Amino acid sequence: MSHETIYQALYVQGRGTLREELTTLKAVRSGRVARRPRSGLPVRVGKPWLDGAHFSRRPAEATDRAVPGHWEGDLVIGGNGRSALITLVERTSRFCLIARLPELRTSPLVVAQLTTMIQALPAELFRSLTWDQGSEMANHRRFTMAANCPVFFCDPHSPWQRGSNENLNGLIRDFYPKGTNFADLNDTDVAQMQQLLNTRPRMTLDWQTPAERLEQLMTVALTT
Repeated sequence: MSHETIYQALYVQGRGTLREELTTLKAVRSGRVARRPRSGLPVRVGKPWLDGAHFSRRPAEATDRAVPGHWEGDLVIGGNGRSALITLVERTSRFCLIARLPELRTSPLVVAQLTTMIQALPAELFRSLTWDQGSEMANHRRFTMAANCPVFFCDPHSPWQRGSNENLNGLIRDFYPKGTNFADLNDTDVAQMQQLLNTRPRMTLDWQTPAERLEQLMTVALTT
């Protein structure tokens, strides 16, 4: 039985109480009561920045999370449709970096902000970045040149390919629900949220915090 079969059974089960609960309760963080199945669609045309940077080319070591330094990223869009947060999460430690964007979400501004964000950590901790197919990363090669960190793009309609980032963005929505204008925040607000998320124990980390796990990874990297 595939994962997709299980997911669909949970979402569309026609009998019992689950379907009724799904219509009245927030069964998942996003609030959805239906699930879009996996898509076998090919990469969309008209996105030349995807050439040579498809998800299938991402290093195999990024998949099992054994090697630190592989990141996932995305934008969380504000209620006015223009303000946004850039969110990054490291796949092994779940350590996150979050920053505000100016009003415009142009690719040069996004790439410049990303380059600034990663300067807070050693360059050795940036081996790859996985993103969706948004045009805000059309200039991703500039980021790769500045950070020596290649960017890879998910397949269409495949958010699970950057699932850690999807989870992070959901946690951010617990702080700032949909409709929040991120232009009303300041950098201190964002930094405090980032610290709370990085010092929150995680079951998937054996109840360590992302900050603790990242510190361990950095210590090992420096002594090997």
